[in-house]
Amino acid sequence: MLGELLDIAKFILGFSPWILFLFLPTDGWDSLRRAVVICLVVSVMFALKALRKGIILQWATLIFFLFCAIMLYGFNCVWLAEHMGIIANSFLDGVIWFTVLIGQPFTLQYARADLPKEQWFDKSLIRGCRFIAIFWGTLLLVPTAFNAFRLFYPLALPDPFYFYISLFCIVIGISFTTIYKHRKRKQREAMRYPAHS
Repeated sequence: MLGELLDIAKFILGFSPWILFLFLPTDGWDSLRRAVVICLVVSVMFALKALRKGIILQWATLIFFLFCAIMLYGFNCVWLAEHMGIIANSFLDGVIWFTVLIGQPFTLQYARADLPKEQWFDKSLIRGCRFIAIFWGTLLLVPTAFNAFRLFYPLALPDPFYFYISLFCIVIGISFTTIYKHRKRKQREAMRYPAHS
């Protein structure tokens, strides 16, 4: 159980700059610029090991917040600030789908980090990681779609709705990942140590 909790904690840590960005105030020019810098610092501080290992999600996160910091501080890009909701969601979801399409689902990179190399190409591991990544990619289409809707109908839904729909999707994703991994671990243990009749 402790091992599963540590696995989930590492997984959540990969999303920590994005989760933090969701909770930080970003409704004004100055607050958005501060939030971007904070998330940039967090994406470096809490992910040095993952960055050294070439984890795609961590590198993409770092590049995103670095790009935003340059555009907001260096070029005063108002357009980016006005469309940050759709851009951030689209980028994160795009990165997840990119890892799936190239055959390196982001979940597989996290799983391999704690496994010996002889287990890296286990078919059930790859299949399970791909399934979880596809679930996350599909799930994150929800806040992306709602933020796209917001561009065309900015007053149709209250502002807090977009925060809560993103938070809800993160909670669903983490819960699903936890339950799925727990079930798979139980299945492996049952196969390894079958009950004697």
